[in-house]
Amino acid sequence: MLEHDFREDGAFFYAVTSTGVYCRPSCASRRPRRENVRFFERAQDAENAGFRPCQRCRPRSATSNPKAEMVKAICRYIEQHLDEPLTLTRLGRAFRQSPFHLQRTFKSVLGLTPRQYAESCRIKTFKSKLQAGDSVTSAIYDAGFSSSSRVYERSTSELGMTPDRYRRGAIGTLIFYTTVRTPVGHALIAATDRGLCAIRLGESAAELEHGLRREFPFGTRRRDDERLGHYRQGLLEYFQGGQMGNDLPLDIQATAFQRRVWSYLKTIPTGETRSYAEVAQAVGQPTAARAVARACAANPVAIAIPCHRVVRGSGAMGGYRWGLARKRRLLQWEKRTLTAAARNSH
Repeated sequence: MLEHDFREDGAFFYAVTSTGVYCRPSCASRRPRRENVRFFERAQDAENAGFRPCQRCRPRSATSNPKAEMVKAICRYIEQHLDEPLTLTRLGRAFRQSPFHLQRTFKSVLGLTPRQYAESCRIKTFKSKLQAGDSVTSAIYDAGFSSSSRVYERSTSELGMTPDRYRRGAIGTLIFYTTVRTPVGHALIAATDRGLCAIRLGESAAELEHGLRREFPFGTRRRDDERLGHYRQGLLEYFQGGQMGNDLPLDIQATAFQRRVWSYLKTIPTGETRSYAEVAQAVGQPTAARAVARACAANPVAIAIPCHRVVRGSGAMGGYRWGLARKRRLLQWEKRTLTAAARNSH
């Protein structure tokens, strides 16, 4: 317990009588005085004795995968200290690990470094603050950035525009859209003058239009079925056994890693699937299966970038931004289409 040894998580729990809280051995909280500590074999035993679970280390979720649990704990620690310098030395000290070992373990589980994870958390908070109407300066510092220069340097790749323009809901950016009914529900197709920027799937056109308004509340959105007719027709042809096409002009923002993943996904043949690990191997980062899953979840153009063709190594569906039932139907549809085409060719 004194060594914060994550390998013992699940083997026992300790409770602190002065706080009424019980924890797992690896909890990063400050160690209590010995006379205030009680030990339990099971979490339920601690709760039966009147102790409540620690909100920091979440002892109820202790599993047989201590490495993953330690990385989860590091993630929670990073999220709670975004406004402070998060060096590897500091993280190593907090989790009783050498900086090198901590970084290697973290990257092997998540596919990115602690620093990259902290940056992604800051960007996410920054975007939510801007969407809530906070000033750019306030959002920068509330998100934990130490200066505005780094934010503006990354604004094009992360936001697709300057922070102030994003805050105003992409005002001045003209977004054309149309909706169409498909065998897996409704689809909304949106594009700018530069290319396709979204294909979203949902239960109704109204739901999808509301999502577009929420992302860019003050942007100029214009329904134009004729202008987007070729995109609409391409999507319908896909459901008739055709292809969306790999040469569609896209106007989407992405990190370099996301672009590598998305480019590879477009090479997966219709009717076939790949595991997250196989995709990670294919893009040159064999330990980045979780990062591949996040790249799939961030894909803004359903079907055109076929993230539904990526499943778990066990064959289970994994996640899908637009619902697992819809992912399953898409894969079933593609296999039926492929089978029918093979039958007709004979």
